[in-house]
Amino acid sequence: MSNPSPSVPDSRPYRVAVIGAGPSGLYTAEALLAGDENVHVDVYDRLPAPYGLVRYGVAPDHLKMKSVIRALVSTFDDAERVRFLGNVTVGPDGESGPAIPGEVLREHYHAVVYATGSANDRDLGVEGEDLAGSVGSGAFVAWYCGHPDAAGPGPALDATGAVVVGAGNVAIDVARMLARPAEDIAATDAHDVVLEALRGSAVTDVHVLIRRGPQHVRFTPAELRALAKLDDVEVVVHDDGVLAAGVEEPGERRMRQVLESLTEWRTDPPGPGGRRRIHLRFLRSPLRLVGRDGRVSGVQVERNQVTDDGRVRGTGETTTLDAGLVVRAIGYAGEQIPGLPFDEARGTVPHEQGRVLLGAEPLRGSYVTGWIKRGPTGVIGTNKSDGTETAASVLADLPDLANPSRPNGDAVLDRLREFGIEPVLWDDWLRVDAAEIALGEQRGGTERVKIADRRQMLDAARGTAPSRGRTR
Repeated sequence: MSNPSPSVPDSRPYRVAVIGAGPSGLYTAEALLAGDENVHVDVYDRLPAPYGLVRYGVAPDHLKMKSVIRALVSTFDDAERVRFLGNVTVGPDGESGPAIPGEVLREHYHAVVYATGSANDRDLGVEGEDLAGSVGSGAFVAWYCGHPDAAGPGPALDATGAVVVGAGNVAIDVARMLARPAEDIAATDAHDVVLEALRGSAVTDVHVLIRRGPQHVRFTPAELRALAKLDDVEVVVHDDGVLAAGVEEPGERRMRQVLESLTEWRTDPPGPGGRRRIHLRFLRSPLRLVGRDGRVSGVQVERNQVTDDGRVRGTGETTTLDAGLVVRAIGYAGEQIPGLPFDEARGTVPHEQGRVLLGAEPLRGSYVTGWIKRGPTGVIGTNKSDGTETAASVLADLPDLANPSRPNGDAVLDRLREFGIEPVLWDDWLRVDAAEIALGEQRGGTERVKIADRRQMLDAARGTAPSRGRTR
C-alpha cells in the first residue's frame, strides 16, 4: 500500500482524551467522533459514573432536565471508537485514591481536552462564614444529588429557618428542595440518606436573599413557576413596594415573564397558608452570620438600594433572621489544572476557540471546553455549541500534532493499573446503572435510586454488590 499524499491527512487513528464525562465533555466527544472517522476518543471521569452536572448538579425533582441523559448516552454508541474510563483521577493523588499525572497520560494521546468544570463555591466574604451550617451551594447540591464526595448525613436541618443567598436558578433549586414535601422527593432518584434527612427536616421558612430588585434577577421563568406548583408551600414576595410602584417593562421576554409572576404573587401568593414558606427577599444582603456554640443561628441582613448608576449600596438598616442553615449560591470558580495556565480572576483557563494559550501562543495538544473554558455561565444546552467549537479546533490541529509515544489504545489501561487505578469501563457502569434501577423498583414509584457511596458503586461495577438492600 502506497504512502498517502502529503496533501491528504494521515489515515492513522488519532487518539484524543477528554477529561470529564459531563455534558461539555460528552458534547465535545460527540463532535470529535462525527467530525473524523479516524478519531478515537477516551472519555475520563474521576467518578465511577458518567454525565457529570446532569447527574450530580440537577435537582432530583427536575426530571425533564435530567432527561438529556438519553441524548448524552448516544456518545458511547460506537464502542470501537469511544471508551468510558471512570474512577480515574488525572493529576495529583486525591482523597478518592491514586491518580495518573497529566503529563503521563499525554504520552498516549495526540490531544487532551479538559472538561473539568468549575467546582469551587465562591465565598460571601462576611463574618461568621466559617461557622458550621454555612455551606456553599455546590456542596449542598452535591449532597442532595448523591455525589460520592458528599455522601453522608449532610448539614443539620433541625432549625425552623434557613437562608439561601443568590438570585439565580441554583438558589431557587436549593430553596425548593428545602421546602418541598419529602413525599414528593421519594418519587425521584434521591438516595435514602437525603430522603430520610428531608423527612426529618424541621425547616418551615426558607429565606432567599436577593441583593437587587425583582427586575434584576437571573432565574428563569420556569424555575420561578416551579415554586408555585409545590404542595403545602406558600411563596411570599418581599420587594419593599418596588413592584407596586411600577418598574420599566424589560425588553427581554424572559424578564417580563418573571416580573408578571412576581407581581401577581405579591398580592396573591401561591399556596396561602402552607405548612412551609419560601420568602423571596429582594434588596437584601447578608451582613454577617450570627453563631451560637460554633453553629449558625441567624443572619444579620442589610437593606439595599440601587443607585441611579445601577450600583447597589447598603442603607444601614438591618434585621436578623433566625436560621440554622445558610447556603450561598453566588457562583462558582474553576480550579487550576496542573500543567496549564490559569486566570485566577476569571477562574478559567486562557484559550482561543478552545485552544489553551500560554501567553499569546497555543499550548499544542491541550484544549478546554465547558465551564473551565468560559466560566460558570449558560444552561446545559450551551455546552453543545461550546463543545462543537473546541472539537473543531482539535480536528483542525490533529494532522499537525505530534504522535503520542505510546499510541496503542490498550496500553493506556495497563498504564493506569501501573498507577494503582482500576478504571470503570462502560460495561461496568451499566452494572451500576442496573443496580440503581433495581433499588428504584424496591422503593416503588421511581425509575432509580442513586448509589451515593463510592465503594458501593465500585462493588456494583465489579458485580460484587448484593442484589437487594438499601443505599446508605
